[in-house]
Amino acid sequence: MEELIGIVDRIIFHNSENGFTIFVLQMPRAQTTIIKGYVPTLQPGEQVTLKGAWIMHPKFGKQFDAQSCQTSLPTSLIGIKKYLSSGMIKGIGPVYAEKLVKAFGQQVLEVIDKHPYRLHEVSGIGTKRVECIITAWQDQKEISHVMVFLQEKNISPAYATKIYKKYGQNSIHILQENPYRLADDIWGIGFKVADQIAQNMGFEHDSLKRITSGLLYTLSTLVSAGHLYGELEMLKNKAVTLLDLEQTTDTAHKLKLALHELYNSDRIKLISHKDKHYVALSVHYYSEKGIAQKIKKLIESPTPLSFDINSIYQQMRADNGRFALNEDQQKGILACLQNKVTVITGGPGTGKTTLIKQLLTILDQKKVRYKLAAPTGRAAKRITESTRRHASTLHRLLEFDVGSMSFKHNEQNALPVDFLIVDEASMIDVFLAYAVVKALPYQAHVVFIGDVDQLPSVGAGNILKDLITSNYIPTVRLTNIFRQAQDSLIIVNAHRINNGEFPTQSQPNSRRDFMFIKEDNPEMVPEHLKRIYLQQLSRFSILPSESIVLVPMNRGSVGTQKLNYDLQQLLNPQETEKQLSHAGTLFKIGDRVMQIRNNYDKNIFNGDMGMVEDINVGERTIMVRFLDQLLEYETTELDEIVLAYSTSIHKSQGSEFNAVIVPIFMQHFTLLQRNLIYTAITRAKKLCIFIGQTKAIAMAIKNNKSAERITFLPQYLTSDLQCR
Repeated sequence: MEELIGIVDRIIFHNSENGFTIFVLQMPRAQTTIIKGYVPTLQPGEQVTLKGAWIMHPKFGKQFDAQSCQTSLPTSLIGIKKYLSSGMIKGIGPVYAEKLVKAFGQQVLEVIDKHPYRLHEVSGIGTKRVECIITAWQDQKEISHVMVFLQEKNISPAYATKIYKKYGQNSIHILQENPYRLADDIWGIGFKVADQIAQNMGFEHDSLKRITSGLLYTLSTLVSAGHLYGELEMLKNKAVTLLDLEQTTDTAHKLKLALHELYNSDRIKLISHKDKHYVALSVHYYSEKGIAQKIKKLIESPTPLSFDINSIYQQMRADNGRFALNEDQQKGILACLQNKVTVITGGPGTGKTTLIKQLLTILDQKKVRYKLAAPTGRAAKRITESTRRHASTLHRLLEFDVGSMSFKHNEQNALPVDFLIVDEASMIDVFLAYAVVKALPYQAHVVFIGDVDQLPSVGAGNILKDLITSNYIPTVRLTNIFRQAQDSLIIVNAHRINNGEFPTQSQPNSRRDFMFIKEDNPEMVPEHLKRIYLQQLSRFSILPSESIVLVPMNRGSVGTQKLNYDLQQLLNPQETEKQLSHAGTLFKIGDRVMQIRNNYDKNIFNGDMGMVEDINVGERTIMVRFLDQLLEYETTELDEIVLAYSTSIHKSQGSEFNAVIVPIFMQHFTLLQRNLIYTAITRAKKLCIFIGQTKAIAMAIKNNKSAERITFLPQYLTSDLQCR
């Protein structure tokens, strides 16, 4: 193997999941070359010693494929300046890096490390900044210690910052004791990374800790697909395959011991149903069981509200005005008033919003205390605009308390309401549903409104469908499409898709708000998007910022990652000093971004969209505007946001855009199903454009067999399951 020594000039791409990095190395005599490989987290200015081989990339030319990488603090003035300018030490950016190097020369790093009081000698550096630099330097030293420890175990230390942030000075001790904790404790580090660390630390291939963690990981993969339970034998078989164990008597015994350990520590529950045994994480079991128990108590508890049902019915029948209700809507309102728990479901254009408005009018007349809520900020804003009544997100309604990491409103502190109306209920996962029903006073009514034919929640569970399937909850389905809605091809085609029919591009007296661009070559999608964004949208008086591209998956030539890069180049191309690169993504002011995990400290949640408002390159922080919140993201938090010019159809739930562009190709075939396409088209308000292959769209519409999630809420509502 050849050896290269040089200074990291700049990072081109970095994958924080596995440490794969592409960067520019500056070598002696000002030569530069491209390096790729699985290496530690690098910063510009660091000196590296690389071992590997030269390769010829068919597209990018000659590159060095690094097999190993050792880092050291820079010694040259250029390297030191780059290192300090990189933002890795909070409080030092390009300006102060220049000042520090000018003041202390090559001894600047020694000054920061051993004589930080001398930093006061530099103009503009006050006490607060010195304290910030000292803290950041000490943290970085600890992180470097963890990095070295991981590197010695042949693991890319790309995860060191997260590990140190979670465990602090106990990081190495915890890793030595049980590295499998990483998979449970740290977002972004899964079982496979933890297992690799454990294996390199000498943990036995069939150790009980490894098997226990493997079972939990296997169960978590089912949860990520929406299931709350896994069939026991299937779970064990998948775990054996994952762990690469042999199907022996000894393996079976250790699996049994691991399951017993998880059960005895109350981390899992065992459920029996129809002669099969299922396993659930205890938190899922208690949540789903708790939902059923609270709903039963709500239904059994008397209500203090009294409505003259006959009078209300006669009044609705006599109303022939603009907002006259059809028979299904009337039944829906009466069901909400007469029952403690009600479900209203229906597709676009069937009058769900009109029903809500009329119901609220009745509640206002009767001076009933009510709250209106939805799972996301966008959905809450939309229902506020359509009803002209205040609606909040469910998280804000329940008031999350960061100190206790729980909602303030719960069994002991119920919501002050007699009526709760929850819109977009198809988006609610098992945890949020449990939090909502727990916070309801026993006398309250609750109404769940949503479109059950859309995709289920991103999180685990299938709450709306399960409530309907149980036949225990009074349910009204709205099916009649209002005449004004029939004028829209978006509405017409949404119902055609839901009925298994191919969308049409023409219908008498209908607005041309739906188009299908036939295209067999996925590589042509960027050209179509360019024409749509630069020419067609303006014909409909739609701004690019009011539009979005929705696709089934994240990877591939027609995935969100590639399309976000293309759309950023198209819609926000300017290169400025205020931009920041992180993990292969370049963030610029004006970029639309999406939060991809719940962050209770910031009160921002998975799927929330915002706009980059400011970037501090020196501090490596980004300011993002989410509706009425302006939030700061530090370097270690940037993997929580992604560009959102394009997003997955799943992540678009609860949102609406004036224009929605939906590329559908056969490369998406594993995800092509009817409710996916249906959900996509129902996100559009003024214009929907499909781009792709007729075969792919037809396949999706034909496939109405979406994967059934394994849940037991209907059974808990109607009978008692055996739990061991």
